[in-house]
Amino acid sequence: MSTAVVLELPDALAAQIDQEKEHLPAILERGLYELRLEREGYSQDIDEIVSILASQPTPETILALRPSPQMQAKVSTLLAGSKAGKLSHNEEIELERYLTVEHLVRMAKGHAYQQIAARSTN
Repeated sequence: MSTAVVLELPDALAAQIDQEKEHLPAILERGLYELRLEREGYSQDIDEIVSILASQPTPETILALRPSPQMQAKVSTLLAGSKAGKLSHNEEIELERYLTVEHLVRMAKGHAYQQIAARSTN
C-alpha cells in the first residue's frame, strides 16, 4: 500500500528532493528514525561525548569519560540484535555510529594515558 503526499517546500529543498526522488522513501524513513532517536536522547549521548572531546579536555577528563547507563543499554540491545541478525538498516547505522564513537574515545584515552605517563617521567 502507498499514500500520495503533497508538500509545499522551498525551491532549493524541492530541487534537492527532485535529484533524490528515487531514494525519497529511504530518506524519509531515516530522517524519522533520527528524529525519534533525538527525542529519546540517544544522539544526545554521542553529542555530549563529541563536545567533550572537541573542548580540548585534560587527559584526566578524557579518562573519566563513561557512557550513560541509557547508552550502555541501547548499545547492548543493538549488539544482541546484530548477533542475532535482527537489526533493521537504521539500527545497523545507529550501532555503527556508537561503535565509531567508542573507537574514538578509546583512541583518545590511549593518548591521555601517554600524556599522563610522559608527565610522570619528567
